[in-house]
Amino acid sequence: MSKLIVSSTTNEATIFQRDAKGTYTKETELKKHIERVKSVDWAPNSNRIATCAGDRNAYVWNWHADVGEWKPSLVLLRIERAATYIRWAKSEDRFAVGSGARLLSICYYDEEHDWWVSKHIKKPIRSTILCCDWHPNNYIIAIGSCDFKCRVFSSALKELEDKPEVSGWMPKLSKFGTLLAEFDTSEGWVHAVKFSPSGDKLAWVAHDSSVNVVDMNSKDKVLRCLTKSLPLLSVVWLNESSIVCGGHDNYPVLYNIVGDNVVYGAKLDVQRKKSGVGMSAMARFKQLDDRGTDAKGTTLDTTHQNAISEMRVTKFEGGKAKQFSSIGNDGKLVVWNVDALAASIAELKI
Repeated sequence: MSKLIVSSTTNEATIFQRDAKGTYTKETELKKHIERVKSVDWAPNSNRIATCAGDRNAYVWNWHADVGEWKPSLVLLRIERAATYIRWAKSEDRFAVGSGARLLSICYYDEEHDWWVSKHIKKPIRSTILCCDWHPNNYIIAIGSCDFKCRVFSSALKELEDKPEVSGWMPKLSKFGTLLAEFDTSEGWVHAVKFSPSGDKLAWVAHDSSVNVVDMNSKDKVLRCLTKSLPLLSVVWLNESSIVCGGHDNYPVLYNIVGDNVVYGAKLDVQRKKSGVGMSAMARFKQLDDRGTDAKGTTLDTTHQNAISEMRVTKFEGGKAKQFSSIGNDGKLVVWNVDALAASIAELKI
């Protein structure tokens, strides 16, 4: 990754540039929102950045080489609550914005007026949308929301002359906003949804610490694994049978689809134990007596020191993810090499 964009707890999104030594330094800041930026997404082929925030607005940023800066374009969202999540479609000619207004905005460019307009998907969404993901065919989208539901909708736009094909998700051609599938988690908000690389499967994680997978050819049979971990916040596919989840346990975890079950694979963040740093009980008691504190402190034995809020695949080759990144509430962004993980963890199967 030569460049990356992150949003923190401010009303700005920051672009970082990687130098020859592999160090990322701040290149510029995108300043237009007046409330906290909730989500960002960078379209790699068209080189456009989409941002949304708590100010109920979204912007599309275009690079203008003649002046050497990013300039925002207006997006007409027409929502009355905060925008929570934004994602470009695979073709990068449209993007989706979730919000607290209990609706999903599908946005596309209007050349006549030189702005981005939106169409709304409302029913039967009954709460804030926390996440969404586009199907590889560009005409189907999945969302997760606070009403404990994961839903799949048709997002084909007649304005763009879309011609979707029938599939397991869309058995017959369906108009914009048609509900194609609905899955009930019953016990937790849906924090993340993700289609598999082929689009045949859909995975989602919820606040009840569950990992859920469904195949488009058997939508009535949801494979569910109720984990012992803290709530999960993000999920990515490594291939058609392996997913990685991350959340409040602060480390990524591998799960494999074996037959009709989702089974635990391995913890992917394994720290090497340092030798010679042990402390005897007497020494620890003496330190507590002298300093009133324990040298061990509150440092965790994980790379992330707080919850993983989002993960993304950053390198995909030959039908498999070779690299993925994770970002946490500790301010760290970590890049994980899948082949290196497989070599370092005994009996790891991906």
